[in-house]
Order: sequence, then structure tokens, then C-alpha cells
Amino acid sequence: MTKGSDLLVAALENEGVERIFGIPGEENLDVVESIRKSSIELVLTRHEQAAAFMAATYGRLTGKPGVCLTTLGPGALNLSTGAAYALLGAMPMVMITGQKGILSSRQARFQVVDVVASMKPLTKLARQIVSPQMIPTTVREAFRIAQEERPGPVHLELPEDIAAEECQEVALIAPHQLELPTASDAALDRGAALIAAAKRPLLMFGAAASRPRSTSDIAQFVIRTRIPFFTTQMGKGTVPGGTELYMGTAALSERDYVHEAIEQADLIITIGHDTIEKPPFIMGKGGPKVVHVGYQPATVEQVYFPQSEVIGDIGPSLKALAGLEGKLPNAQALLHLRERILERIAARATEDRFTPQRLVYDIREVMPHDGILALDNGMYKIWFARNYRTRMANTLLLDNALATMGAGLPSAMVASMLYPERRVMAICGDGGFMMNSQELETAVRLKLNLVVLVIEDNAYGMIRWKQAVDEFPDFGMTFGNPDFVKYAESYGARGTRVDDIGQFKQVLEEAFSGGGVHLVNVPVDYSENERVLVKELRERLPDILEV
Repeated sequence: MTKGSDLLVAALENEGVERIFGIPGEENLDVVESIRKSSIELVLTRHEQAAAFMAATYGRLTGKPGVCLTTLGPGALNLSTGAAYALLGAMPMVMITGQKGILSSRQARFQVVDVVASMKPLTKLARQIVSPQMIPTTVREAFRIAQEERPGPVHLELPEDIAAEECQEVALIAPHQLELPTASDAALDRGAALIAAAKRPLLMFGAAASRPRSTSDIAQFVIRTRIPFFTTQMGKGTVPGGTELYMGTAALSERDYVHEAIEQADLIITIGHDTIEKPPFIMGKGGPKVVHVGYQPATVEQVYFPQSEVIGDIGPSLKALAGLEGKLPNAQALLHLRERILERIAARATEDRFTPQRLVYDIREVMPHDGILALDNGMYKIWFARNYRTRMANTLLLDNALATMGAGLPSAMVASMLYPERRVMAICGDGGFMMNSQELETAVRLKLNLVVLVIEDNAYGMIRWKQAVDEFPDFGMTFGNPDFVKYAESYGARGTRVDDIGQFKQVLEEAFSGGGVHLVNVPVDYSENERVLVKELRERLPDILEV
């Protein structure tokens, strides 16, 4: 005989699960005991939201669903933001929550809310397990659905009496390889015809091009066709080779310098674009045509309505389209704009001030090509998206889908767990950092090597900036902060405050060299927001050149 919780944990082991992130409750005690006897590590966090962010990031980086565990009611509901984070960001994740017994009701309605119903809009599947015998098939289905395109979160609720119920052994179901369909010859021919006829073609790489399953076919397509490319925020790093064709990153929807190339293009080939991301450009009358190459059909929006779609596994689709090599006389028609675009974006990056540009420049200097930055959400995210050059996929983890605050530190922690030999840095504003700062204790307890950069402006800086841009009075956005150095030290981490920008790079080097968890606190001069992102870009007029 076995019990439901043993079946659950065996099914998770069968799926290759190595870690479960979360905070159990009394309704999970059978599950906790089954985990204790298993090969799976229980990573205890300090808040359920952080556990969900960690599980989602595990899915983002590995392509395999991350798993998180919470109790019923308040614990389960604390997963909601993480569920939305994974749903919009296309990150495979399985959430397991407890519930009071369903075969009897000895505690009446105490702590009971309909978590399954609350999770349905936030997941690909939400289901209560009502019998131990159904656990192996339910877990296999949950992992399959979480991984299928478009990846995302799945929720399973396991009531405590079903977890404790004894039953006969039930056979596990072996996972099988998920096969993606390939694009039809007709779709490939239509897309190829549009590309061949383009006078000013441009490539764009979006979030789905960063999937771990993506192959070298993506880089080979760029190298073989020689078409210049730009990326969305979540598509950065998708092309490790051919960087002399990189035109920039669309950190804004319009008016930025990279939009000079977009505005002059007559065809944009979008690869892995998902309209969940904030629009990297806005389609309109008289603008470029678009060929959408993706795992799934485009979602037609007011700002995005492709004229042709190539739907299927992206790697084989691009391999087929790369047959255009040598047949595109106009491939580099827009490349002459590259130097000017990148020069303007990199301007004033070495000024002797705590500007966003200087912070990005110095961090790029200390991060190796495979170093990983995990950004929280704030004003600095735009600057890193614009200015930080990536050389590998998934080395700049930012969220441009849900764009939630509080995810930066937990995401960096998972990156450090998965890649202990690589430099990993969390970059957080003071507002976002304090939303999950308690996870510093988790990072210290796990003996992670992690640098946490806290950028301090004593305000919700992005909203304060937009408030000023919209000419509202400065109101309701400022707050006080703890002494971040002492705060870090209280958790057993190290802390350093940088008051001289000339010392910033050296402090980061020493923080990485010293190992362990090290918080670095810096001020920021956000006057550049107004100077560059408002005044300078407002005055920019695209040069419409004869080509």
C-alpha cells in the first residue's frame, strides 16, 4: 500500500523534478514527509510569491516546468502574481496547493476559498485532485500542458485527506518528447517571396526566440541572410553571432533611435514575437509589411497585424528560409544606420555621475559574456534594455509582459542555483527590492553566490517620471528606506554603499570575488530620464533617405 502524497512525489520524480520551491502548511504535511523521503530538495522561501517567481524562472531558463508548493487559502492566493508572471511570460510552471479534506469537513469553512476557480484565469489548467489513483495521470498531463507551446503555469490542488489516503500502487506514466509541428511549404514560400522582394528588410527577435529549445538555426539565419536585426526587451541575446548586424533593442514603442531603422524598413520579419510584450513598434498605414515567424499564430492587434505567417517550430522554419542566402541583394540596405543608432544610445555612458548609462556601462564591464542579470521592474529597466549589450540568450532576465515588481531577486536566486559557476546579479530599484527583500535570508541560507544591486532614489521612480511627463504635480510617490548595508548584514549577507561612481566597478569586482551574497547600494541620477527619454527623443526626426 502507498498513499496519495507518495504517489504525487513519485510522479514528480518521474518528471525529473529536482527542487520544489515554497512554504508548506498543515494541509501539506503528508506531502512534506513524502518529499523528505525522496530525492527532491525542498527550497523553503520566506513568501509564497517569491516561490512562484523562482519556479517560473526555473521554467524560463530550463524549458522544464518549475514546481512550487503552498498551503491552502492565503498561501495559495499568494501565488496569484507569480501565476500571472508565468502565464504572460510563457514560463512553464506547476503549482501545487493544499486544501482541507473533501471527504469530511471537520473544520467547516475555515480558511477555505475556491482556489481552483481563482486560478483558472491565471493558468493553462487548474484542477483539484479527488482520488489518489488519478495522481500519476494528472501530474503527467499537468507537465505536458505546462510545456506545450505556449508554455505557462498549471495549478493542482491536493486536499489533505486525498494526500493521506492509502491506496494500491498506481503505475507512473513515462514522459515523452514534445514534438512541434513544422511550417507548411506554402507558408514558407509566401514568406520567402516577401523577403526576397523587400528593398529594406529588417529582422526582429522576440521573447519566444529565447526559448531554451531554440537552436543555432536562429543565429545561422542571421549569418546566412545578412539581414540586420533588432530585438524586443525579452528577445535580447537570442543571436550570439552576427552581432555586427545588431541595430539595437526596442525599449520603447516608438520614437527611439532604433525606430529610425524600423520607420525606413519596408518589411520586418518578426521571429518569436508575442504581443503580450509591450509593443516594440506600432504598425500603421503606410508602414512596413510584417512576416510573422512563430511557434503560434500571431494575435492580431491594433498595433500588430502581419501580412504573412510562418507557423511551426522556429528552428526548422528559419533553416528553410535561410535558403534565401545569396538571393537578397537588398539585405543590408538599412545597415548604414547602425553606427549612428548605437552611438546615440551609448552617448555619455562614461560620465562621472550615477546616471543610468554609467551604471549599465560599468556593469557590462564586470559581467562576462555568460554572466546573468535578473532585473526587477523600474525606470532602470528601460536603460538596461536600450544600453546593455547581450551576447547569449537568457543572460538578461527582464519581464516585459506582466512587468511586476518584486521578481528580480527571486529570479536571480534561481539563476545562481542553476549556474553556480557563472556571475549572477539581481538589479532592483529600492521599491521593487523591498517587496521581496526577505528572500535575502533564503539566499544566504542556500549559500548562493549572488550580487544584489539596489538602485536607490527613494521613490517609485518610473511612475514619478511619468507623472512629471504628464505634467501632474509631484505627489504620492516618495518613501524612506532602511540602511541597506545594515539590512543586508542583518540577514548574514555583506553590504556596501557606493558614494563615488569611480569606485563602482571595483566594488562589483570585489563583491563577485568574495563569493556569497553581497548587496551593493547605489544612488541614481534620473535627470537623464527627462533629458534623453523625453526632450532628446521628442526632437528626433528620422532621416528618410532615398534607398
